Amino acid sequence: MKIRYILTDIEGTTTSISFVKDVLFPYSYDHMRQWISEHGQEERVIKALERVKKTILDELGLEINDDQAIEKLRLWIQEDRKQPDLKAIQGWMWADGYKNGYYVSHVYPDVKPALERWKNSGLRLGVYSSGSVEAQKLLFGHTTKGNLLSFFSDFFDTRVGEKKSKNSYAQIASQLRLNPQEILFLSDIPEELDAAKSAGMQVTHLVRPGTEPVPRFPSAQDFASIP
Repeated sequence: MKIRYILTDIEGTTTSISFVKDVLFPYSYDHMRQWISEHGQEERVIKALERVKKTILDELGLEINDDQAIEKLRLWIQEDRKQPDLKAIQGWMWADGYKNGYYVSHVYPDVKPALERWKNSGLRLGVYSSGSVEAQKLLFGHTTKGNLLSFFSDFFDTRVGEKKSKNSYAQIASQLRLNPQEILFLSDIPEELDAAKSAGMQVTHLVRPGTEPVPRFPSAQDFASIP
């Protein structure tokens, strides 16, 4: 079936893992306490911390205060936990970092030309990442290649489900009102590709530097080699 939509991962696919791991994560870890101190009276932050405390109560049976919740958030950053409230707070923090010019996001040099080529050919483009939709938009809005947001029509995060779950990709296809076979999913993570393929999507494994090819998937070293 003809591809009508390209859905892409971010880390290790459009963007080096090191940018997220060595720039964004350390920024949120180092500034978490200060940022919450400055924004702790905002309703969005109050509600996020309450949900963090409820998560700990549900999981561990422990009641914690705001200070302990902040330390738990910092621990989750180290563990790379995909907890929704952590991702939301990180997104708010990263917005301030981009605004203040502390960093711009990395994208591989082959990404922008491919996005232009695909969009000009009539394909729709979307993003699916474990980072919040807000964080995704910030990343693509402040890249070393300029603002790339106009290329994408949709953004999905773990609110549709975990990235290694078949149901997540089925949900995305349903929201897009497309047959899953009309969607090509790009990722560097085999388990994500397995999930997308099991939902009926076509897949391509991005084998960027540091990634090993997996024989069961079609592969590409960059976006330029994807038709």
